[in-house]
Amino acid sequence: MHFRTLGNSGAVVSTYALGTMTFGAEATEETSHSILDAYVASGGNFIDTADVYSAGVSEEIIGRWLARRPDAKDRLVLATKGRFPMGETPNDVGTSRKHLTRALDDSLRRLGVEQIDLYQMHAWDPITPLEETLRFLHDAVSAGKIAYYGFSNFLGWQLTKAVHVAKAHGWSAPVTLQPQYNLLVREIESEIVPASLDANIGLLPWSPLGGGWLSGKYKRDEAPVGATRLGENPSRGMEAWQARNEDPRTWDVIETVEKIAEDHGVSASQVSLAWLADRPAVTSVILGARNLEQLADNLAAADLELTPEETERLTVASEPRVGVYPYGPMAVQQRSRKMEGGR
Repeated sequence: MHFRTLGNSGAVVSTYALGTMTFGAEATEETSHSILDAYVASGGNFIDTADVYSAGVSEEIIGRWLARRPDAKDRLVLATKGRFPMGETPNDVGTSRKHLTRALDDSLRRLGVEQIDLYQMHAWDPITPLEETLRFLHDAVSAGKIAYYGFSNFLGWQLTKAVHVAKAHGWSAPVTLQPQYNLLVREIESEIVPASLDANIGLLPWSPLGGGWLSGKYKRDEAPVGATRLGENPSRGMEAWQARNEDPRTWDVIETVEKIAEDHGVSASQVSLAWLADRPAVTSVILGARNLEQLADNLAAADLELTPEETERLTVASEPRVGVYPYGPMAVQQRSRKMEGGR
């Protein structure tokens, strides 16, 4: 396992984090604890959860595991999130001080810890003033309830605004952003990655295998069946089978991944993860696992080194499509400037 700093902080995390959205839903508590044990045994030290995962059950499962492993608390970097509904009233959701005060205390209680290492706003809140949210997070850092904070699913302008508002007030600054990012979903490279690089924000990609598409488990024109996410629900959100299957770019990417995996004698998942872990601004890739076999296969990506030529093949095959403006060639030229001459 390799390590990097957590965004612009001094904390150090493994390049592969353990995501726990499956805990309490697709993985039983016994299986979840086994996954945690195996992840820590592999050298990983970064665990990511959220209050909304299984309505708090994921945090509770981790809390009970930590109670059994008191030695692990000081060695791990623990991240959770708040923002999405945890009740039925209007103040049971959002990033207001009122909601976050209770949400943070509830997460601390469920996890059984006195401090959360990384507390993340799960999404932008268009109702709450950004200053209110950032002041709450600064106060939480000052009170010792959290060590650092970050965001998830923010747009580029939202991230940049948050960075500069915090700086203007002298408040604690954000250190990370957790976006969806993988070989099939690279749209964040237009604005979000540059904004992150500008502020030295570390990216923590979620869904690194595109809902299983990049693991090699699905085949062209063969509807998924069995114990896979799309086999259980072919119409599942952004992973919907029909639309993705009919997109020729999907299969260009998958076939490129599979050819490189064959050349290395590894899984398609490992190739996809290795490419992502080396992208600019990426701090740690969040791995999701429903069982020990998936976890072991994904963690093996830490030992895979792609050649520059292989990385380029993957990057070209997965090149995100953009329109003419504002991200097309003409618009890029408009934003460019050479030192030589007047053009």
